Amino acid sequence: MHKGEPRVDQAGQTKVVGRLAPSPTGRMHLGNIYACLAAWLGVRSQGHGGVLRLRIEDIDTPRVVKDADCWIMDDLAWLGLDWDGEVVYQSQRADAYTQALNQLESQQLVGGQPLIYPCFCSRADIRAASAPNEGDGFIVYPGTCRGLSPQVVSERLARAQRHSLRIAVPDQPDEPDAICRFDDLIFGPQSFNLPRQVGDVVVKRSDGLVSYQLAVTVDDLAMGINQIVRGRDLLRSTAIQMWIRNHLQPQAPRVQYAHLPLIDGVDGRRMSKRFGSPDLGSLRRDGWSSRQVLGVCGWLLGLLDRPRPASAQELLDGFTWNTLAADRRDRQLDLSGLNVSDTKPSL
Repeated sequence: MHKGEPRVDQAGQTKVVGRLAPSPTGRMHLGNIYACLAAWLGVRSQGHGGVLRLRIEDIDTPRVVKDADCWIMDDLAWLGLDWDGEVVYQSQRADAYTQALNQLESQQLVGGQPLIYPCFCSRADIRAASAPNEGDGFIVYPGTCRGLSPQVVSERLARAQRHSLRIAVPDQPDEPDAICRFDDLIFGPQSFNLPRQVGDVVVKRSDGLVSYQLAVTVDDLAMGINQIVRGRDLLRSTAIQMWIRNHLQPQAPRVQYAHLPLIDGVDGRRMSKRFGSPDLGSLRRDGWSSRQVLGVCGWLLGLLDRPRPASAQELLDGFTWNTLAADRRDRQLDLSGLNVSDTKPSL
C-alpha cells in the first residue's frame, strides 16, 4: 500500500494498516522479534484486508550501524514475517519533517503561547530540575525556557546559542485539552495529563536532528498507519504523539494502540541491544531455527502453553489481543532455563 491509496476495502470496511518499525542500531533481539511478531499477527489476523508496512527508523544517524537494515530485513524474511509495499527509510524523509515542523511553528496555544519554542537547557540542567520519573525513562521537562521573554530568546539566538525546539502542551492541568485519552487493546483505557505527566517534548534536537516523537508521528500519518504495536514503556510517548498528530492533521482517522508487556532478562533489566540481550545473529549461529525463535515469542505472547516450535502462520490460529489483556505482567526470559529440547536443537 502506497501513500494516497484508500484504506477501505470493497466491502466498505476500514483496513487495518500496521507497521514494523525497527531501528538499525544493531541486530534485533528477542524483545524486538516479540514486538514484530505481535504487529504481524495484528495485521495478518485480518485476512487479506490488512496491510503491513516496513519502516527503517534510521533518523538517529549517530547510532545507525552499517548494514543493520539488511540484517533486519534478512531476519524478518527468515522468520516469515512479510510486509507489504516498499520499505520506508526515515533518513530519506527530511523534507517531510521540515514541512511538519514549519506547520507546527505557525501555530499557537490558546492564549497566544507559541506551540514551538527554543530550549537552551542542557541535559544536565533538565535532570537537575526534574522530578524522578516513573521508570520508563520519560523525563518531564520543567519548563525552564518556556517563560523566557522574546528579547532574551532573540539575544540568545543572535549569539547562535545551541538549542533544541520543544512543542508546548497546555500549561494548566485543568484545561479542556490537557488530558489525553485513548483505549489500548491490551492495557485498556489510558489517561495522561499532558502538563503533569508528559510536558513539553523535544521535536528537534540541538544537533539538528528531528526527534523520534515528531518523525514517527509524521510517518504514521503519511503511511496511513491505524494500528500501532509497541512496548508499554511507550505509553506516555503515545500521548505526546497524539498531541502532535492533532496539530498536524486534526481530522486524521483514529489509531488502535496495543502496548505490549515488556520482556526482561534474567538480570531483571528490559531486553536491549546495549545490554547485550540475545539477538538473531547469535541465535542463528547457535543453531536455532526460525520456528524455535517464533515459538518462544509466541509463548511470551500467551499463544502457546509452552515454548515449542511454531511458524508465524500457525500462531495466527489462536491469536487475539485478549490473551495479552488477560495477563499484562512483564515477562522474564531465561533462555538457559527453558526446556532445551523444546526450544533449540541438540548440538
